Amino acid sequence: MSRRPDIAFIPMPQRAIEVMLDELQVNASDVIYDLGCGEGQVLITAAVQSGIRGVGIDIDPVRIEEARSKAEQSGVSDRVTFREADLFESRFEEASIVVLYLLPHLNLRLRPALFEQLKPGTRIVSIDFDMGDWQPEKTIKLDIEEETTLYFWTI
Repeated sequence: MSRRPDIAFIPMPQRAIEVMLDELQVNASDVIYDLGCGEGQVLITAAVQSGIRGVGIDIDPVRIEEARSKAEQSGVSDRVTFREADLFESRFEEASIVVLYLLPHLNLRLRPALFEQLKPGTRIVSIDFDMGDWQPEKTIKLDIEEETTLYFWTI
């Protein structure tokens, strides 16, 4: 990709991933899109635990290679794919769940595409950052390795 990442990669604490997946009641029929997927840990964990299909999108080719390698090592590369792409130019309408770990201004920039592309009932979770005036249906604060907040919405 010609553009640099908008934010630095920060891995999501594994405990936060597990709480998020449990709260979303993820099951094998779900299709999860992780927008800004980093090294793919959310999708890999969900695929191992629940058998989901998933797509991770990240602009950083190094992170995408890490994600593909970890998916292969975890035996889930048949269920999760990772695309090196600009998430603001990506399609994700097949998602039943969208995961975001972006900064507030990026969430707000992405919000119109979420409403345009996603079907009613699609669940969205954002780690640590809200969506401005779109109030979450639920917020969970976790005090684990560092404080992590999960915000949940439904289209």
